[in-house]
Amino acid sequence: MVQLHVKRGDESQFLFNTTTDAALESLIQQVTAIYNGRLKVDRICSEIPELADHGVTLPPNMQGLTDEQIVELKLKDEWEERCIPSGGKIFRKDEIGRRNGHAPNDKMKEVLMRTVEEAKALISKKQAQANVCVTMEMVKEALDQLRGAVMIVYPMGLPPHDPIRMEFDDQEDLSGTQASLQVITEEECQLWWAGKEMQRGKKLQDYIGRNEKTKLVVKLQKKLDEADDDSYLDSEWSNRQALKRQFQGLTNIKWGPR
Repeated sequence: MVQLHVKRGDESQFLFNTTTDAALESLIQQVTAIYNGRLKVDRICSEIPELADHGVTLPPNMQGLTDEQIVELKLKDEWEERCIPSGGKIFRKDEIGRRNGHAPNDKMKEVLMRTVEEAKALISKKQAQANVCVTMEMVKEALDQLRGAVMIVYPMGLPPHDPIRMEFDDQEDLSGTQASLQVITEEECQLWWAGKEMQRGKKLQDYIGRNEKTKLVVKLQKKLDEADDDSYLDSEWSNRQALKRQFQGLTNIKWGPR
């Protein structure tokens, strides 16, 4: 098997096994799915501690409001009585007003937090150090573990607006977030090796030959839009005469009488 050490920039991500006969179109699809799947697991794992500490998310129109404002506006959380954690609730106020404060008890909190650690370990970047390849099955297993733990603590489910449920339902809205910059869609994903893009439509062996014991470091990156590729041509620094004037200290000089 050919072993790929997948990186994003200079940061190690995971190991992936393939063959020299693999079509790059399929290979890019598989690697992208694992990369984005690991990001999803990480996002859920970062949100579950908030669920464990402060309960489910308030409806969007109630988030960030004070208790007085909620009363004044006559707003009501219709999901408050439906989404009660197993074993009863403990009130832990969410100071930023994002969650309803009805947290699970310590035993149920432990279920959530232990599962987070198990799921994170399954798809951890440390797997590469241990020479363990990450597969899509492992990503799915991590997601199933997290989903199962949430169902144990919240058997009636989470509100449809809770980011954890939205992640499980593949309805997450990452627009305007830092997380959105990390995601790479299959269409915009490129795989690079030895300073070259590995082109779709070819096979891995077109680049590395037929040695099935090869180990490669490959890099994932986003394909730049054509507009982005060409935009530098319109920039001031791309103009050679302008650049020359800058070096000579002749920019922003007005000729003629003042």
